[in-house]
Amino acid sequence: MSTVLIIALIVVVVAVLAVGAVAVMNGKRGAGGTRGLKRRFGPEYDRAVARHDGDTKAAERDLGERVKRHGALRTRPLQPAAREQYAARWTVAQERFVDSPREAVVEADRLIAEVAGARGFPDAGHYEEQVDALSVHHAHHVHGYRKVHRVALGTTGPEGGRTGTLGSTLSGTDADAATGTEEMRAAMIEARALFDALVAEQRHDADAAHTDRHDTSKRSTGITQKGVQHG
Repeated sequence: MSTVLIIALIVVVVAVLAVGAVAVMNGKRGAGGTRGLKRRFGPEYDRAVARHDGDTKAAERDLGERVKRHGALRTRPLQPAAREQYAARWTVAQERFVDSPREAVVEADRLIAEVAGARGFPDAGHYEEQVDALSVHHAHHVHGYRKVHRVALGTTGPEGGRTGTLGSTLSGTDADAATGTEEMRAAMIEARALFDALVAEQRHDADAAHTDRHDTSKRSTGITQKGVQHG
């Protein structure tokens, strides 16, 4: 075998090994990125995949873009007086649920949007951006906001976005026919976890989010099948 042929074979082997190494490294980077996104977004990762009809790469691009846009967002703490006012307003909405469940859900939707804006997230006038930012920092709770918003608008479906303003929500028996009381109750319960995380003291935000993720079913919103439980 000539020297030239031997050298050519060596070059081919080295090239094949190099391509294989690059493929392995890219695979590792991809897997690490997937694991990182799953760890950061939790159930929000699965929802993103579902929204992209099972296209994992598209979902991960979506989530990655959210992190780029909102990952560096620095939230603002609430003043104690503001925190108490927001909490009091939620309590009023919760109590109103007994006689006027739709009004209670609409107020809960409005209140979460307002608190999020006060904490430094995009304001309520940019709902989609607000939800995307919240999903980066409160991934385990943001779906509760989506749900209460969808119910407040009187729409149904697996996912909901702002197709209008709260002023365009259905009213009276038409709205109640579109969304049953049980669905409204469930929306209030899920949304409470995000509300609690947003009104938590700044230094306790991470702990509050961790606690809410595991204890929401225990703490509840105080809404029972018959109405509101006090205490």
